[in-house]
Amino acid sequence: MNLKSIMLGAAAAAAAVTGAQAADLPVAPEPVDYVRVCDAFGTGFYYIPGTETCLRVFGRVRVDFNFNDYGDAPSNWSQRNLNDTNTRARGYYRMDARTNTEYGLVRAYLDTRVTSDSPHGNASVNLWNAYIQFGNFTFGKADSFYDYITTSTHSYGAVFDLNSSDKGSQWVAAYTAAFGNGVSASISVEDGSVRSLGVRGTGVSGQAGHRMPDLVANLRVDQGWGSAKIMAALHEVRPLEAAADGKLGWAVGAGVTVNLPMLAAGDKIAFQAAYADGALSYAGGDLGGFRPATWDAAYNGVSTRTAKAWSVIGSFQHNWTPQWQTNIAASYIDVDQFNIGTGLRDWTRWGVVGNLVWKPVSGLQFGVETGYAAYSPSGLADYDEMRTVFRVQRDF
Repeated sequence: MNLKSIMLGAAAAAAAVTGAQAADLPVAPEPVDYVRVCDAFGTGFYYIPGTETCLRVFGRVRVDFNFNDYGDAPSNWSQRNLNDTNTRARGYYRMDARTNTEYGLVRAYLDTRVTSDSPHGNASVNLWNAYIQFGNFTFGKADSFYDYITTSTHSYGAVFDLNSSDKGSQWVAAYTAAFGNGVSASISVEDGSVRSLGVRGTGVSGQAGHRMPDLVANLRVDQGWGSAKIMAALHEVRPLEAAADGKLGWAVGAGVTVNLPMLAAGDKIAFQAAYADGALSYAGGDLGGFRPATWDAAYNGVSTRTAKAWSVIGSFQHNWTPQWQTNIAASYIDVDQFNIGTGLRDWTRWGVVGNLVWKPVSGLQFGVETGYAAYSPSGLADYDEMRTVFRVQRDF
C-alpha cells in the first residue's frame, strides 16, 4: 500500500467520524414569535404576533329576570294576554385593536351583542359598535357626540329609559380637536334617520325619506374633579306631504359630572339639561315606555309647526363598600305639541330609577333595580308604570 492510498483512507475515516458527531449535536429550534403583553393602552392588551398592533378581546354575559309593568292599567299585570314576567340572556363580544402610527392612533373597535328573550327562540344579533379611529377622526357606528348622561351612566338593570338623549349607537363621521388640560371639541355628521320622530299630518303622516344628516357639535372638559359638556344639534324635519314646508329642527344641552371621593372612592353626581325644537330625540322625547304619541312636528295643511321639549336628569352613584353599590337617577320632561285634531297632546313625564348591586368578586355582579314613571297627558287621566329587574352579570 503506497502513501497516497493511506492518506485517502485516513481522510475518509475522519470525514465519517466528523459526520457522525455532527449528527449527534442538538439542532437549533426555529424561532418562536411569542405573544407579548402590550401595556401602552392599559391592561388586557397584547401584541398580535408579527405586528405592532395591540389587541384586547373581552366581553360580558348577562342574565335578567324581569317583572314587567305593574303600574296603572293598562299594565302587564292587569291584562291576561301580556307577560307579567320574562327572562333575558345576553352575551357581549368586544374587540379593541390599536396601533400607534406617525399619523397618531389607529383604532378599530367592535361590540357585538347576542340576545335571547323568553319565550326562548332564535337569538337576535345586534352590531352595537363598529367604528374606526384615525388620529382625530372617528368613522362608523358609535355613540352620538351629543349624548352625555346615558342609561349606562346611571342604571344597572335598565328597567326602562329615563328622559335624556341616549340613542346608544348610530353612524357618525366626526373630528375631535384636543386643546390640552382635558379640553376638547368635536364636530360630527350623524345619521339623522335614527333621531326622527316623524311629522303628524291631517292626511298622510310621517317623515319623508332621509336626505340631510344631523350636524352635532360639542365642547368638553375631562379633569380630575369630573367632566362637563355643552352640545348642540341640527336635525331636518321633512314632512311626507309634497306641499308641506320642511323645517330645520335644533337642540342644545349641557351636562356636568362631579367626583365625590370625600364620600367614597368612585362616588359621583351628574346633571344634564336639554331643550329641543323639532328635534325631540335630543331631549329624550322618544324615550320612556308608554309615552303619548310624539312627533317632531305637525302639518295642518297650511304650515308645519315643530314640537318643543325640555328635560332635566340627575344621577348619583354611591359605593357603600368595595362590594356594595347604589345608583339613583331621576328625570323630567315637558313636551309641547301643535294639536291639529289628530290626537297630538302636550304631556309631561317624570321618572326615577334605583338599584342595589353586590360585587362579591372582581367582574361578578348581582343586582336588583326598580323604576317608576308617571305620565300626565293634557286632557287625559294621569297614568304610571313600574318595573323591576333582577340581574346577574359577569365581565371578563
